[in-house]
Amino acid sequence: MKIFFSLLASAVLTLSTAPAHASSLHKDWESFKAHRAFHHLSSDGQHTMMDILKARQILAAGQTDAAIPALYDAQKRLVAATKASQKFQAAESELHTAPGHPLPPEHHAATGQLDWLPVGGEFIASETLAPEQKAAIASANTQLKNGDTDAASQTMKVVGQNADFILALAPISPFQGAINRATVFTEGRHPKEAMEALDEALNSIVFVSEDFVTSIVPDKTSSTNK
Repeated sequence: MKIFFSLLASAVLTLSTAPAHASSLHKDWESFKAHRAFHHLSSDGQHTMMDILKARQILAAGQTDAAIPALYDAQKRLVAATKASQKFQAAESELHTAPGHPLPPEHHAATGQLDWLPVGGEFIASETLAPEQKAAIASANTQLKNGDTDAASQTMKVVGQNADFILALAPISPFQGAINRATVFTEGRHPKEAMEALDEALNSIVFVSEDFVTSIVPDKTSSTNK
């Protein structure tokens, strides 16, 4: 967080002495914050979510056999994601749910310390933003869902104002267990039970603010740069 406040102080000082560059500096600052937010995302975790949603859609269409490859991909992606630096350990009771994103009624709270993985992210548009800025945020969120963080970062440059960023956290062990059960049910040609297992995985996700994750997760980038 030291670099965050240092850059903020530097931006404020420069803005006070060189008003002509205010717009450019503000966009640079917003770009920096977007990259800081994306740093918490797991690429493999994001693709795991895409595979899960794809498999569920195929199962709901009655194409049980066709859902198996997507589930296999989800399993492999999640294994790779668990080895990434974005995961962190915390009790679910320590997580602060993001405003406007309550836990679903089907959510079963996990107990004890768990490993959590950021499997998705979303920008939240405030009512004060102009229509074109809200449209840019919607486009950036679509790009994030497709796993394209670079494109999302470029899109967010046109916003020019602060936009809150929330992260979808999956409890790795229960999440992985539910995906494995869904795979077994799908292989056994039990689509209803497979979809229920995937719903269990999706309902285990907790949405929190990016600022909260920044406060609870050690800054691993700063330690590697020393």
